[in-house]
Amino acid sequence: MPTVDIDPDELRDLTGHDEKSDDDLIDDLFGLGLEFEGRTEDGEFELEFAPDRLDRLSVEGVARSMRYQYGDSRGVHVPSPNSPEWTIEVAESVPDERPYVTGAVVRDVDLDEEALESLIQLQEKLHATMGRKRAKGAIGIHDLTMLKGTAATEGNPTIQYVGVEPDEDRFVPLDSDQEMTPADVLEDHQTGQTYADLVSEYERYPAIYDSIGLFSFPPVINGRRTEVSTDSRDLFVEMTGTDQWTIDKMLNIVCYALSARGATLEEVRVDYPDREVVRPDLSMKTKTVAHDRIETILGIGLDPDEVIDLAERSGLEAEKAESEDGNLVYEVTIPPYRVDVLHPLDVIDDLGRAYGFNELEPRYPDIGTVGGRHERSRLERSVREQLVGHGFEDMLNFHMISEEENYERLDVSPDGDVYGAGEAATIKEPYSEDFTMLRTWVMPSLLMVLERNTHRSYPQNLAEIGFAAEVDESENTGVAESRRVGAVLAHHEAGYEDAKARLQALARNFDVALETPPTDHPTFISGRTAAVVIDGEEVGVIGEVHPKVLVEHDLEVPVSAFEFDLGALR
Repeated sequence: MPTVDIDPDELRDLTGHDEKSDDDLIDDLFGLGLEFEGRTEDGEFELEFAPDRLDRLSVEGVARSMRYQYGDSRGVHVPSPNSPEWTIEVAESVPDERPYVTGAVVRDVDLDEEALESLIQLQEKLHATMGRKRAKGAIGIHDLTMLKGTAATEGNPTIQYVGVEPDEDRFVPLDSDQEMTPADVLEDHQTGQTYADLVSEYERYPAIYDSIGLFSFPPVINGRRTEVSTDSRDLFVEMTGTDQWTIDKMLNIVCYALSARGATLEEVRVDYPDREVVRPDLSMKTKTVAHDRIETILGIGLDPDEVIDLAERSGLEAEKAESEDGNLVYEVTIPPYRVDVLHPLDVIDDLGRAYGFNELEPRYPDIGTVGGRHERSRLERSVREQLVGHGFEDMLNFHMISEEENYERLDVSPDGDVYGAGEAATIKEPYSEDFTMLRTWVMPSLLMVLERNTHRSYPQNLAEIGFAAEVDESENTGVAESRRVGAVLAHHEAGYEDAKARLQALARNFDVALETPPTDHPTFISGRTAAVVIDGEEVGVIGEVHPKVLVEHDLEVPVSAFEFDLGALR
């Protein structure tokens, strides 16, 4: 778990509670979910925290949460940044691997030694967590007075985010006294050697210029010319990365920390070749949370006014509303620095902490229960036994797959309307090209098994009850998950009738009405393909696999197959 070092005296100062002893602070921190792990050599608290609450990576963020806990602050606070005076111009030459940039100007910040150490710690902790060791997002903080922007047509001083050749230009990096090219930095500078693998394969390296010259080589190192010190009062914060949302949220966390030091925020205009944005993005989102769900999860009865009070003491805001079915719900506003609130349960967790989990009285449930298999698990087991009884070998395949295997090799388009199509839930930074997304159906996995077993004798009758998913904005998570029943029959006389006979037997065993009206599907042969309709609802497809799909998988025998949603057998 990540840890953060906090000076208890500074925490008392920022919360305004000088009367709190160290033991009191430790107890209060535990109530927030921050566990005391000991003290550093300098006497600071070493705190372990949940990695989702990245806004608590600095003493400013921890103090903000404690002020809410003490009732000194309430509701959502959003700083009001001044209009932009500076512009970041993004050139066409920026490497495709790191195309995004964001930024803000911070004025009149009071940086004593403690504040500067806190800012540096926040920067490095964000790099290690949300920034994925600078691979996804990297932060550069500069002394604004040392920058000289190029004059722009609208009068705003402008800096450029560009791509440069490895040996194209020179600058003096931090912790160095000599000019170096970006290539030299990666080879000879200690920090450059540490982060060289992030950019060494790029044809052009990311670089940020003002009118004087190169002053930042993200995500590796800043230039010495703009180094921040305790004498710095105005700062320029820039962040580059592979994802705009990530660096924008990292920027919000830094801006809130500096705002807590009395700084004034100022927007920065970012000019991409095809669009313009203004940052920081301090817009807020809302979550709808049902009153009865709050009471069910927490196990207590609450008045609506109590829920609103708990939300405000959590740094949120809640308004009463009515759902479509007439039940009481709350529209909860989430502040810009919170990156962890993805689901109504995250809001309920905040409400529970504001109430005090130690205040909840344990009680026995009203009814006794005995552990057992979940209904879905029983269904899966029963279907699996039936499939084995019909001559199938049970498979367990990976849920992860590649776009090529899931779509292209089965002649299916992601935006098609056939079974197995649909937008996939993809991994933004996959470790392997073979596993870049969650599969949208199980058929690709079964055909991959057949492809790898061409050296074995036939028949090969394989079946799998497995997980599939596709993007669905109507779901809370944005992804619709399902369990599928898939089966393939591979032998020299495999045909549509073989697959249908086994599907009919399965339907009879579960007492459901099966229909197989003709349909078209690019994975299967036209005229030898049907939809699987169970109890009047179309839930799958059955047919003979198309020859071009067989050739794609190096299969020299016919294959018939079917796949449908497991829930249709309930």
